[in-house]
Amino acid sequence: MRLCRSALLALLLAGAAFLAPAQQTTPPAQITAQAPSLTVDRDPVRSPDGEPPTPPVLHKEGEGYVLHTDVEEVALNCTVLDDHNRLVPGLKKEEFQVLEDGVQQKLISFQHTDLPVSIALVVDNSGSMSRKRPSVNKSALDLIEASNPQDEAFVVNFSDEAILDQDFTSDVNKLREGLGHIEARGGTALYDAVVASADKLVADAKRPKQVLILITDGEDNASTSNLEQTIWRVQQLSGPVIYSIGLLFGDEMSRSEVKHARKALESLSTETGGMAFFPKSIEQIDQISAEVARDIRNQYTLGYHSTKPTTEPGFRRVEVTAEDKGQGKLTVRTRTGYFPVARVAKKPLAAEK
Repeated sequence: MRLCRSALLALLLAGAAFLAPAQQTTPPAQITAQAPSLTVDRDPVRSPDGEPPTPPVLHKEGEGYVLHTDVEEVALNCTVLDDHNRLVPGLKKEEFQVLEDGVQQKLISFQHTDLPVSIALVVDNSGSMSRKRPSVNKSALDLIEASNPQDEAFVVNFSDEAILDQDFTSDVNKLREGLGHIEARGGTALYDAVVASADKLVADAKRPKQVLILITDGEDNASTSNLEQTIWRVQQLSGPVIYSIGLLFGDEMSRSEVKHARKALESLSTETGGMAFFPKSIEQIDQISAEVARDIRNQYTLGYHSTKPTTEPGFRRVEVTAEDKGQGKLTVRTRTGYFPVARVAKKPLAAEK
């Protein structure tokens, strides 16, 4: 099942609109799945000064999907750390402060529970990964097995194109089979794979909390998009938290290539509220997977209604702080901001005629 690269090309060329003065007219991108027929139509990526994105429209033959829409509440998944980089449990709602574009927001919801998660496992399948994949697959499955039983995940293997080798499931055996589809070859279309996987999470995930785990050993050299457009797209979707694992050890890359790849993975993760990890050997992947699982399972979820109307376009920068009287000011990791999306009321969509 292919996450259609030609569709991504249309999307991401349109995304370049904010880099060029001329206005581009490009049809919406589509990701096409197999049986049943399903497409996800989206507007092209737009300029930071342009109109807000139109929400996704789902079409399916047979039973309709339910689209959760016109939700004014902004939800932030937050990891809180102390001075020793340890997770901080037991904080209360009043110990958090949320600023949106510098204006304090009033929290209307607060949770610190192990919420079920929808996970995208996005794994580099390029030629240089062939010897690393057995260890990578084991660690990815360990992470899933350490998760909430109500979690769901899908597997995307990518080289010069992104392939959906296992759709959403909670069955570890099916995920193992999907990860086992190793045909290490070609280049590394990392950014295209991230965009396609984020699109799928937003369109098809059953859980509002969404995570993308990206594992790669190199820098992008085959995508139709660039780093800035990829981050922009994920933010435009109010998309998943990205955890990156960069296997940048060995002699395959020069120092400058390693530096560039590391910066890209750090940016993808930081801007979406996740973390980037850079093990020094393949043996450290298990430890990192366990750390990612702990991070996902121990987050605070904060919700608020923005003081700005949803009709006001533009990126909204978010800052969250927390302070415990016993520990002082703490470090809070969450996404750096979001784009407002006004949506229609929650209801099942009619079947396509």
